[in-house]
Amino acid sequence: MRVFISGASGFLGTALARQLCAAGHTPVALVRRSPRGSDEVQWDPEQALDPAKLADCDAIVNLSGKNIAARWTPQVKREIAESRKNATLTLAVAAAESYLQTGKPKAMVSASGVGYYGDRGDELIAEDHSPGIGFLADVCRHWEAANMPAVDAGVRVVCLRIGVVLARHGGALKSMLPPFRLGVGGKVGSGRQYWSWIALEDVIGAMMFALENERLNGPVNMVAPNPVTNEDFVRALGSVLHRPAVFPLPAFAVKLMLGEMGEELLLTSARAVPNSLRAAGYVFRYTDVETALRAALESK
Repeated sequence: MRVFISGASGFLGTALARQLCAAGHTPVALVRRSPRGSDEVQWDPEQALDPAKLADCDAIVNLSGKNIAARWTPQVKREIAESRKNATLTLAVAAAESYLQTGKPKAMVSASGVGYYGDRGDELIAEDHSPGIGFLADVCRHWEAANMPAVDAGVRVVCLRIGVVLARHGGALKSMLPPFRLGVGGKVGSGRQYWSWIALEDVIGAMMFALENERLNGPVNMVAPNPVTNEDFVRALGSVLHRPAVFPLPAFAVKLMLGEMGEELLLTSARAVPNSLRAAGYVFRYTDVETALRAALESK
């Protein structure tokens, strides 16, 4: 397969490209600058993409979007929302036009997040649950809706609602490691909020599965089968690092230091389960959070 990737230089895009190459496929990066070879195609997420550029594209993986780990000023919030919606719509329209003309691409795998569900307490959340309330829920809802031109044209579209990715060199874990290694880590807020986590190996494995498995369609919770509370998560991380996890970060401090971003990313509860992946036959490599954390920290 020739798989076009937006966000190919990012944390997930880089790992996916490596796995595609290892499996004998050809990743093609969508880049804003002039292409440097046949493995790159130029595009502008804010401008229409010539569908002819997708004539030899078997599938698209859409990972574009501004990093959400920044203080959410009104301007930053607009950039977060628009970067996701606009890039996705650009790709979906071009994919639709190309598919109707050439039959390619046959699949579009597009990122989203478990933020779609908002704050749901200890409720078990499957893919058929309604969207929640809040900034991230709104972003994810519009982000997923931007795929509709491709869906309407007949392209198989999979929206990956990604949880907390466990990896040593990226994602949420990277920013958590310094305080824990100093022995000053601990639960955030009450610690009772659920974190739906997933190992990096399973993120990439599930992406590959979504590209290759025609039974998978629509929204997919890209999370491990066993979500844990924040308190259990930090206890497991402390155990793996052989450090105490007894220094809590109160909710008021999160809101004071990080504002709305900290409140939505750290204090909301999403107990999501991967019903669609399991029903389609995906086998998770990591289902226990402590084992996943240990593997992530031992990786190069």
